[in-house]
Amino acid sequence: MDIQTLKQRYDIIGNDPKLLMALNKAIQVAPTDLSILITGESGVGKDVFSRIIHENSTRKHVRQGRGLISVNCGAIPEGTIESELFGHVKGAFTGADRSRKGYFEEADGGTIFLDEIGELPLAMQVKLLRVLENGEIIPVGSSTPQKIDVRVVAATNVDIVRAVREGRFREDLYYRLNQLSIYIPPLRERKEDIPLLFRKFSSDVAEKYHMPPIVLTEDARTMLMNYPWYGNVRELKNITEQIAVVETARSITPDILQNYLAYIPAERMPALVPESPAPVAASQITDRELLLKALSMGQMINEMRGEINELRHMVSQLTTNNANNNSNYPLPTTHYPLSAQNDEEFMTPEIIEEESLRLEDRERRAIIRALEHNQGNRKQAAADLHISERTLYRKLKEYNINED
Repeated sequence: MDIQTLKQRYDIIGNDPKLLMALNKAIQVAPTDLSILITGESGVGKDVFSRIIHENSTRKHVRQGRGLISVNCGAIPEGTIESELFGHVKGAFTGADRSRKGYFEEADGGTIFLDEIGELPLAMQVKLLRVLENGEIIPVGSSTPQKIDVRVVAATNVDIVRAVREGRFREDLYYRLNQLSIYIPPLRERKEDIPLLFRKFSSDVAEKYHMPPIVLTEDARTMLMNYPWYGNVRELKNITEQIAVVETARSITPDILQNYLAYIPAERMPALVPESPAPVAASQITDRELLLKALSMGQMINEMRGEINELRHMVSQLTTNNANNNSNYPLPTTHYPLSAQNDEEFMTPEIIEEESLRLEDRERRAIIRALEHNQGNRKQAAADLHISERTLYRKLKEYNINED
């Protein structure tokens, strides 16, 4: 089967070279009985690759068992996982009133997909290794080995090599599972595929609910491509469906899109904005400048005060360090590192409070001017101020600004 046919059959969208390489490896290794280890972040589609491998192998026509069995190793309690995987005999433990097949026996002749294999307890890793090496299982409560013929496809979103180094995953099991590995790239490594996926998901929603599809403006398209997508395809699909159903506008602008991306943690926000300037020398930075930096980033005044308090705490710690300590201590919401300085170079709490009040007054005047300049149009005023409409609305209430 060629790659294009494979993509159509499994509804895979994208032309990124890394994705195509992964698909090519999957289709080439499918007819073999090699154990496969699929790596990649959560939400990239590892379960789809397990289906590709099974359904393009000779095991797809298995009559005994259930063909492909998918097991999430991280979702099974440690106390029952052995019974779930290998089964148990009647009377093996309290409540075992009858014998029960495990997932491996159910998959006999077919394929078992062990998702989140990195979450498997060490004790179970030993038993799984025996299954892979000897091709037999021992149900809980039994002493008689039982032969099985199962192909294992495993997947993990953790750094499995690091887990081996730290003793959290057995090295021998890793090599036994990793007869061939397939890496699925995260969405942020295949940016050109993001608009294609957005269009596909929006089209699906439009067809399902009989509504016009949503489209992105060029700026919104750029913002979508620069978003880090830590939830990958799953997250993109979820956000696209939300926008398509909730928004009345069919042309999606950055202002609209930002409302659905704004929940991401502050430490992940730099992926949405241009690269920060080069670090400024510590001697050139004052608290006044830091406050202005925070204000220009659209942070609320109470957040800035919290940062100033944290800054003063950092400085207090820094002054107790060795004078030759060159470590940098970044502020919570700015990209400018701050090195150790003397206490005399920083403003007193009273001056900080006065400066904050001055900045509040400046911000209030800036909002009023922006509204006057745009004849009360909130959307345009927010754009001029480089904040969202939602933030502008909060500021209007906070400063008790009457738009009439």
